[in-house]
Amino acid sequence: MNESATPAGERRSAAEMRRRSRIRRLFVGGLRGNEQLTAVAAVLLLVLLFVEGMTLLNLGALLTVHVFVGLLLIPVVALKLGSTGWRMLRYYLGAREYVERGPPRLFLRALVAPILILSTTVLFGTGTAILALGQTEGALVALHKASFILWFGAAGVHVLANAWRLPALLRHVTPGRGLRVALATGAVVSGLVLATIALPAVDRLQDAVSAHVGVDSE
Repeated sequence: MNESATPAGERRSAAEMRRRSRIRRLFVGGLRGNEQLTAVAAVLLLVLLFVEGMTLLNLGALLTVHVFVGLLLIPVVALKLGSTGWRMLRYYLGAREYVERGPPRLFLRALVAPILILSTTVLFGTGTAILALGQTEGALVALHKASFILWFGAAGVHVLANAWRLPALLRHVTPGRGLRVALATGAVVSGLVLATIALPAVDRLQDAVSAHVGVDSE
């Protein structure tokens, strides 16, 4: 009697494991899902960074927009770093599909990525500190500008190396797409909330810059 019950129990256990695996992949999507989430975050970053870059053409007049978009970018950058960090973690922990796909090219992994992560951290960290302290000049502002130059070079290489893959990754139908859209939407909404809360400080910084420019022009 026990012998006949054991295979049935094993079948139920195997069916339960398959069901849980399908549910997990529905929400996560495995490697493909991770790549698609990274691609969605990358597209959002490209659009927002384009707007941010345009403000540099007349930063004195467009500082409010520059800072607002910069704050909006923070959760989106965090989402991108989280998705790429997850892939790296899964690869080094030996997850089969991640190992089979292989790591990024050595040049990007060993040189460009560390510089990009470090410069991004310094760029947004100093930008946030400048806003919080209301500074318009000094060492913090100089560090912010220097980190931007380093970031721009590393980000340019990163985009040139990976942008060609974005259309295919975005078109691919992968389980869990709804969750990835929700994560991306949540990042944008969080950025909007953060930037809106900080508007009084942004206005004060804009006034300080305008006053400084007015003094210099006299």
